[in-house]
Amino acid sequence: MASINNKVVWITGASSGIGEALAYELSQRNCKLILSARNVGNLERVKAQCLNAEVEVLPFDLADFSNVKNHVEKAISFFGKIDILINNGGVSQRSLLVDTDFDVDRKLIEVDYLGTVAITKALLPHFISNKKGHFVTITSLMGKFGSPYRSGYCGAKHALHGFFDVLRMEHQKDNINVTIICPGFIQTNVAVNALTGDGSLQNSNDQATLNGMPVAVFAKKLVKAVESNSFESYIGGKEVLGIYIKRFFPKLLHRLVLKSEVR
Repeated sequence: MASINNKVVWITGASSGIGEALAYELSQRNCKLILSARNVGNLERVKAQCLNAEVEVLPFDLADFSNVKNHVEKAISFFGKIDILINNGGVSQRSLLVDTDFDVDRKLIEVDYLGTVAITKALLPHFISNKKGHFVTITSLMGKFGSPYRSGYCGAKHALHGFFDVLRMEHQKDNINVTIICPGFIQTNVAVNALTGDGSLQNSNDQATLNGMPVAVFAKKLVKAVESNSFESYIGGKEVLGIYIKRFFPKLLHRLVLKSEVR
């Protein structure tokens, strides 16, 4: 098991939720951190709470593909290298497929999939040159099976699995690792900030998320998965069973999901 301690770690979506919790967990492990998201004020707030850690802030929008190479060069310049990129930035969805504007589907793909792909491809030559690196991509259980009200979100998350599985295969020879993390219900604002059919925010939480795993507990489990170089790790409560039901009894999962009260 390779320790994550003292590594240079770049976290996207670091201004709240999972990214924020990871910043605190990794700061306690003497990691040098680069924190990215759109909201500069929240990034600075998180930085201030990462006590006794070297932290740099690099704000940007994942959907701004035109400047991604500049962002990567800037990130590398802070500490001279990057050991781990944690692709955490993204947005969720809560709307029926038939009620969802196509522009919402496009935004979900641009932010959740293409934004992650763009930053990964821009950083990849750095990892190849160093003959080491670790991509950690946070998808969702919805990247493994579907659920109503999340059609575009599920599509984007499923796509990430295909991309990063191939990246792992093609660059194992370069000592580059890929870990895909699939969270279940975690106590964050993911539902509050989810897009509805017209692109506006839902601005309300749901009981499943409120009752989910505490985000600090999730962060510790994620670190363990990274240190173990897991290919995929499913982190959550009983909802994780959906992975295995889908694999062996897909029609049963279909019925169970339709009967659930998850929105």
